[in-house]
Amino acid sequence: MFRHFEEIAEAAKQLPTKARMAVAGAADEAVLESVLDALDGGIAEPVLVGEKEQISSLLIKLGRDPRQFDIVQASNGEEGQKAVELVRDGKASVLMKGMIETRDILKPVVNKENGLRTGSVMSHVGFFDRVPGTDHFIIQTDGGMLLYPTLEEKKAIIENAVSALHAIGNDCPKVAVLAAVETVNPKMQETVDADALKQMNRNGEITGCIVEGPISYDLAMSGSIAQKKHYDCPYCGDFDILVVPDIAAGNILGKCWTVTCSALLGGIVVGAKVPIVLTSRGSSAEEKFYSIAVAVLVADGGNK
Repeated sequence: MFRHFEEIAEAAKQLPTKARMAVAGAADEAVLESVLDALDGGIAEPVLVGEKEQISSLLIKLGRDPRQFDIVQASNGEEGQKAVELVRDGKASVLMKGMIETRDILKPVVNKENGLRTGSVMSHVGFFDRVPGTDHFIIQTDGGMLLYPTLEEKKAIIENAVSALHAIGNDCPKVAVLAAVETVNPKMQETVDADALKQMNRNGEITGCIVEGPISYDLAMSGSIAQKKHYDCPYCGDFDILVVPDIAAGNILGKCWTVTCSALLGGIVVGAKVPIVLTSRGSSAEEKFYSIAVAVLVADGGNK
């Protein structure tokens, strides 16, 4: 099991076959820096999609020869479709959102004609490293795709995150379904859903993991607080996955960790035929690099 991004990056580097990654909207310095780091680190070989002249100029600025790179010309607004076509045609096994709007890459992904849909829900899986008080990754989901997920969508969110962790070697992730309280309250739908998801896990509808909920954030993250509150669960303080009630909760929690607590984020979208590197346009090159490493390792594990 991997505990930190450096271990993920090293494992991705050791893969016998280097992933080909289609980068939609590559004409951006931070995007190219992360892609070049992945290339130099032996993690992924990029196909750069966007305005060719702009990409070439940036590569020269970064000390690279554009002639040594596979650059696919795409005008503004076309980058997502061109990158998806590369994946569809078997010319790339990972998709990355560069300096374009999220909708401009997800729209061609969900277009049935492009063949990337699997029939399952797509969700954002955020790998957070170095959250204060933890000594391993915390996955938080879904803070980037589904606005107000239904019970069935929450089931899919869990299954997507569990599959991602299975792909990188965690055979039985521990999942906490978050709410404000630990008891079921019919007036708080997230508690009702959390209890239903726990029962699905117990009766075999959700497999390959352990689901606990409803559970509040403090209990999920601290075994000592759980003991003080007499909450009987051996996984408190050691959960691998936190499932948030909705996108607002996930977005706020994730930004609290990264902005205020200086945690690192590696974000991917799963549920399509290939993992999608999906980070904020304001993310650092380091976060983009680690997101690439996660996507490459998940793609490799998912193909075995």
